[in-house]
Amino acid sequence: MKYTESQLEKSFIHFLKEEGYEYVDGKKLFRTSNQEVLIREDLSDFLMQQYPDLEAIELETIINELAYQPASNLYDSNKYIGKLLADGWIFKRNNPAKKDLHIRYIDIDENSLLQTNRFKIVNQLEIQGKELRIPDLILYINGIPVVVFEFKTLIEENITIFNAFKQLTVRYKQDIPELMKYNTFCIISDGVNNKAGSLFAPYDFFYGWHKITGEEKKALTGIHTVTSIVHGMLNKQRLCDILHHFILFPDTSKKEEKILCRYPQYYAANKLFANILKHRKPEGDGKGGTYFGATGCGKSFTMLFLSRLLMRSTKFSSPTIIIISDRTDLDDQLSRDFTNAKDFIGDENIINIESREDLRARLRGRESGGVFLTTVQKFAEDDEILSDRNNIICISDEAHRSQVNLDLKIKIDEAGVKKTYGFAKYLHDSLPNATYVGFTGTPIDKTLDVFGEIVDSYTMLESVADEITVRLVYEGRAARVNLDHSKVVEIEKYYDNAVAEGASEYHVEASQKAIAKMESVLGDPDRIKAIAQDFIQHYESRVAEKATVAGKVMFVCASREIAYKLFLEIIVLRPEWSEIKISNHLTEKEQKEIKPIERIKMVMTRNKDDHESLWNLLGTKDDRKELDRQFKQIHSNFKIAIVVDMWLTGFDVPFLDTIYIDKPLQTHNLIQTISRVNRKFEGKEKGLVVDYIGIKKNLNHALGLFNNQTATDDFEDLDKAVIIVKDQLELLRQFFYQFDTTDYFTGSPVEQLQCLTKASELVLQTEKSKQFFVEVTKKLKAAYNLTCGSEIFSINQIDEIHFYFAIKSIVVKLTKGEAPDTAQMNAKVSKMVEDAIISEGVEEIFKLDDNKANAIDLFNDKFLEKINNLELQNTKIKILERLLKQAISDFKKVNKVKGVEFSERLQSIVNRYNERSELDILDYNDIRENTSEQILDLILNLRTEMASYQDLGIDYEEKAFYDILDSICKQYGFEFDKAKMLELAQEIKKIVDNTAEYPDWSDREDIKAKLKMDIIVKLHQYGYPPITQDDVYKNVLEQAENFKKNR
Repeated sequence: MKYTESQLEKSFIHFLKEEGYEYVDGKKLFRTSNQEVLIREDLSDFLMQQYPDLEAIELETIINELAYQPASNLYDSNKYIGKLLADGWIFKRNNPAKKDLHIRYIDIDENSLLQTNRFKIVNQLEIQGKELRIPDLILYINGIPVVVFEFKTLIEENITIFNAFKQLTVRYKQDIPELMKYNTFCIISDGVNNKAGSLFAPYDFFYGWHKITGEEKKALTGIHTVTSIVHGMLNKQRLCDILHHFILFPDTSKKEEKILCRYPQYYAANKLFANILKHRKPEGDGKGGTYFGATGCGKSFTMLFLSRLLMRSTKFSSPTIIIISDRTDLDDQLSRDFTNAKDFIGDENIINIESREDLRARLRGRESGGVFLTTVQKFAEDDEILSDRNNIICISDEAHRSQVNLDLKIKIDEAGVKKTYGFAKYLHDSLPNATYVGFTGTPIDKTLDVFGEIVDSYTMLESVADEITVRLVYEGRAARVNLDHSKVVEIEKYYDNAVAEGASEYHVEASQKAIAKMESVLGDPDRIKAIAQDFIQHYESRVAEKATVAGKVMFVCASREIAYKLFLEIIVLRPEWSEIKISNHLTEKEQKEIKPIERIKMVMTRNKDDHESLWNLLGTKDDRKELDRQFKQIHSNFKIAIVVDMWLTGFDVPFLDTIYIDKPLQTHNLIQTISRVNRKFEGKEKGLVVDYIGIKKNLNHALGLFNNQTATDDFEDLDKAVIIVKDQLELLRQFFYQFDTTDYFTGSPVEQLQCLTKASELVLQTEKSKQFFVEVTKKLKAAYNLTCGSEIFSINQIDEIHFYFAIKSIVVKLTKGEAPDTAQMNAKVSKMVEDAIISEGVEEIFKLDDNKANAIDLFNDKFLEKINNLELQNTKIKILERLLKQAISDFKKVNKVKGVEFSERLQSIVNRYNERSELDILDYNDIRENTSEQILDLILNLRTEMASYQDLGIDYEEKAFYDILDSICKQYGFEFDKAKMLELAQEIKKIVDNTAEYPDWSDREDIKAKLKMDIIVKLHQYGYPPITQDDVYKNVLEQAENFKKNR
């Protein structure tokens, strides 16, 4: 027996019933119509239980505050309903003598919510919107559909949870917005992969929930995540908490943004809240705890969630929260996130602090509230108390650095002896009764001394395993540029001394002598020349192979002077990179946002000692802000950033996938730097770290420290990628072992292309062979992207790799109808596949993209004969299938009923062809010929059907309504006079035409209501059975809307 979606659905229902949810079969749920999505009885009962003296009209008003939010503007309505569910609202009573009520649709009191709220799960509920849709499972609280589930079978390889994602975020969003306007989040599952995400989030931002209580040492994986997402995320108490505190809508947004917490953020924020409560002064020691989170795992959102918990809690009497960064300038991203979350946090006073005096003025006289963002450098050598209140919470970002520097320093000069302390000492003296919380990626002992023990942690290893960040790959190229072996020894000695002395990077940086010696080694002119040449070769190879997402890279240098020398060397070799240009093919919107700029720029502040050329090159603070903005534009011409210290922390560019390092870095600074390339982005498999200085030993040490284990599982050598390439190549060679590739490697362009088409024919023998080939080439591409800049493979091997990429592009085109995947081919093969459109049938493949669709007349006899004469049977079937699908899709626009009928007939033929097994190879030719004949017959049938309206003496639009009436006759099993049916179809067409005189008719409920009444009256006049009225109206409405879109 197959394990189907139905079995998976039953498993979820079983586990949810274990959590105490009441199960209701959707077919048995009482509703006034199938358009109704609220369970009004549950909502009414809950509200009357919570507010027993409500009048009937008041109850209706409160329910309608939810129900009447327009589904047409889905994001705004979802945002408003989300706020109602999280925060409630003030309801003014009809009787002014009665006190206003704070209405909550969900009881969030942890002491009573299990008794008062009504938790239900409903499966297979038919919902009529623009289309009839049946969600697999809906979770209700008090009659409100807060979570929607979509399941996909585990056993069909070509169906994944991505299909479930598309169903929820595209089809349901479009077709049943009335349901989705209430949605707090969605869950997609195939049994092994179980993920939750916002309705407005990209697929990459749907994540698993891998811990049930948050106390587990090891995250659950695979099929066990069914139980972790149900018993963890959907535990009743936890779910109410998530709905109340852990779904963030920014105050304003250019795009539809809605942030659902991930499980490490949820557990960390709650644990920190509890720890702050326990340790706050005066009863506690003021050490609120340390959170150790991997760079890139979303610590800023954890801070936001924690801030909401603190600000909304009555136990803290509306605290003042101070967010402290260790950078000289405020973290722009953190600042933006907080200042755009005033409504979420619950305080209008979220302010960037410009100076210590500014902070003092804002704290003076303030007893509560306010969120202030500042830098630790504002607390320098000033021990005046800013506030002695104990409901102040200081949250430190990157708390391992200057914020733990309490040490006494003694400075002796001509004026005498002077005692000074680190910034953190003055901070604590200024706010003596505050509670301090530390967020760090480096839990060093001093961090724990200042902020308290680690309350929760989330390592890089966990972040990669949960697909929150991408895995990093290491490529060592130091041997290529360190020309003198003695210099290599100097570099190693520098690192070894630092480690032997137990020095942190800050102590090392303070050793001017050591740094000067190191810079003389790294700044050697011959070495810099070698780096420039090697960098250009490596970078250009990766760009040419399309191995980088956007061609964006960062180069980290040891000093300003070295960075400048490297920049000049690169410009000598590639002068065109210094020319101010704008990228091609920008959209109209991008043309307004993206300015002409050089490909390569230095990013650092000016220094008063800079010579004129360097001074001019670096620019002002505003210039640096523009560089920041441009580098974060994926299509900007600014691709290469040379940096020293800037942009190494808190600078997020998700499509940045390569970083070159030529700077001595240790522990935290090293982890922060390489983490610039660990962010997720579509098409980005991994981040590449290219090492020109020899950081490998330090890197392993740092990763081991921050993962509490060895780093080998988290950080790959390039050697691993090379092995993967070789392994996948060997698999492909075995697949093609009897196939003659001679023509591709030695023949003319025409012979090469013919060879590719024959190879794709071999791949398409069975669905299993196609899936195997596509999967292997996908792995090959991902690994080759990482290695292609390193001259590891011979020219012959590279040509062989691109041979397989070219085959895949044709196979994907034939099976999915997508444009050729030229991103997987080098320039030579790409040009050949796109331009040499000569060989049998392949010319038709490339006419399938949108801009050439009109070039094909599927119903032309000569064209059909040409296709029918193709020798490559698998290719012929796929071409016919793709073309017929497009023709049927077009036909649906003018006749949906018949279009659906033809679509089902084609799918039946395709399914029988795809489901053949390897055993059928014996009868392979017969099966292929039979399939081709069936598709060709269907094409001829479609051609006949498209002209059939002429035989009936009506136009094609009237024929569409005739077919609706005829199909409903068959559906309900009754006879109806054909002549009367023709007349009735013509009358319906007149009604629709009269309605269509109003341009906005499809958006107006009053006009659609009149359309329905006119159709019902006309059906009655002609004696068409009344039981069918709703079905006729629904189909007529859909067809009319199709006509409106496509006329």
